[in-house]
Amino acid sequence: MPLCISLFFIGMAFFAKVQCRRRLYLLIGFLTLVITSNQFLVTQAFNFWEFKPKSTTDLVGTYDVGVVLTGGMINWSTLKTDHVGMGNSGDRFVQAFTLYKNQKIRKILISGASPRKLAQIGRGEGKEAKKFLVAWGVPEEDIILEEAARNTRENAFYTEKILSDQFPGQRYLLLTSSFHMKRSLACFEKVGLNIDTYPVDFYGGDYTFKWDFWIPEPDAIASFNLVWREWVGFWVYKLMGYC
Repeated sequence: MPLCISLFFIGMAFFAKVQCRRRLYLLIGFLTLVITSNQFLVTQAFNFWEFKPKSTTDLVGTYDVGVVLTGGMINWSTLKTDHVGMGNSGDRFVQAFTLYKNQKIRKILISGASPRKLAQIGRGEGKEAKKFLVAWGVPEEDIILEEAARNTRENAFYTEKILSDQFPGQRYLLLTSSFHMKRSLACFEKVGLNIDTYPVDFYGGDYTFKWDFWIPEPDAIASFNLVWREWVGFWVYKLMGYC
């Protein structure tokens, strides 16, 4: 992660015996912190990588299955209550609900495994998201859970099996965070699925430049970690032939 890279070079500066190397290491560490804590630059990085937003009116007709990828949709801050909170990526299944209510999708397929402990007590991410959807009025028979996938590649692999068996030759729509859509779509296409996209959970935006964007912002570092991890993940997947 960028913060670790910055601290690594700053730490290297303490051990460098040559003055010019010490200065170089300090400069790299300092610039890494400055760039990744700049909200304007981080926003531009997301705008470069994210898929463009769509409105429900952009979707022509009705899709048979909307595929929602898990990962941060639910927040288990504690298991001492009978309910959970919504995670940072909760927009994924909220937008699936919106599309369902607007008759843009007929079924909702939620794909992704959860930690074993949570799965064993029936509080996995997919199940908890399903509880929300059912409480909001979506019939249980219109929600399909795929709980084996541990990563994006397996999301595509296991989802393709379900769609091919239960909904062959129909129309599919993929919903995931916009910064994650490029890698996700490539994985789904790799397994032979023809699927359209509906990006959600945006971190970029239509922000105009303001001078206070140059003030270092800790939240910007956390946001940049997301897109940095996705860049690395995408190219690793490419090298491994997963997408």
